[in-house]
Amino acid sequence: MIHPPDRPSALGAGGANAIAFAIGVVADEWTLLILRHALQRDVLRFQDWQELLPISSAVLTSRLRHLCEAGVLVPQEYDDRPRRFEYHLSPRGAALWPVLATIGAWELAWATDHGERVTPLRHRDCGRHFEPVPACRTCAEPVTQREITAAFGPSGSWPRSAPNTTMRRRSSGSTSLGAGFFPQSRALIGNRWSAAMLGAAYLGAHRFSEFQRRLGAPATVVADRLRTFRDLGVLTASGSADRSNRSTYRLTDKGRAFLPVVMSAIDWGQRWFLAPEGPAVVLGHRGTGHEYALLLLCSECRAPLSGRSIEAAASV
Repeated sequence: MIHPPDRPSALGAGGANAIAFAIGVVADEWTLLILRHALQRDVLRFQDWQELLPISSAVLTSRLRHLCEAGVLVPQEYDDRPRRFEYHLSPRGAALWPVLATIGAWELAWATDHGERVTPLRHRDCGRHFEPVPACRTCAEPVTQREITAAFGPSGSWPRSAPNTTMRRRSSGSTSLGAGFFPQSRALIGNRWSAAMLGAAYLGAHRFSEFQRRLGAPATVVADRLRTFRDLGVLTASGSADRSNRSTYRLTDKGRAFLPVVMSAIDWGQRWFLAPEGPAVVLGHRGTGHEYALLLLCSECRAPLSGRSIEAAASV
């Protein structure tokens, strides 16, 4: 995988990049829950989200405003006394379906300690329950983590990819909302520092100092996230069990299996946020000579998936 330099580049003053944009939109647990219902249940109205989620009016208002500002939702007035809006997914918002689909598949396969089952997905084209299989968009061949090469592109650097904490967020993903709300995934990417920390782990960070230096995160944040990732079984630590700054951290099979979620988010960010200098990350399909872009295939019929071809299904 990718092993970019730890030192800030001259591009660090160029503002956000596609990675920071994706983190800023997706890496919030309330936003993930709002998008889940918008994508899977066609929820459009404020009161409907309030009925489905244990969310305050103030938090829901701020998240809907943020999604509108990011171009993910488009408000359409349906009543003027008082003024009320429906929030429709834009093409940019509808394109987030791979993130939600890969989250659901990972929860179904790896987060097995819930009190209830996670809802599986059905592929309308073949009529069967499926798992999304990561493949290369150029050659349509399935790929594994080791077959993807990556390097920072012209707009890529650690400073430009670091999270922007302009919105108040919960410190870690809560698991109290039930299996239908993918609690373990929210603990991994439900806030911006968690998402950035997980990305750093995929990009070769193994020591406490590496996470802190690359991301510029406070030591308390790094320690908290490393502890959470260990508790979830996504990272394993060797060395001093009592001193996080002296341990070596490596991804487990469970952690590596979460990569399609991260790749889906990066792919979405690269598509919808274009920095003037060029892409934040350049991906390649090892051994083929061509660039890599994510394609998701149905595990049952091997046909390419689309947002319109999948639906939530009854648990089996």
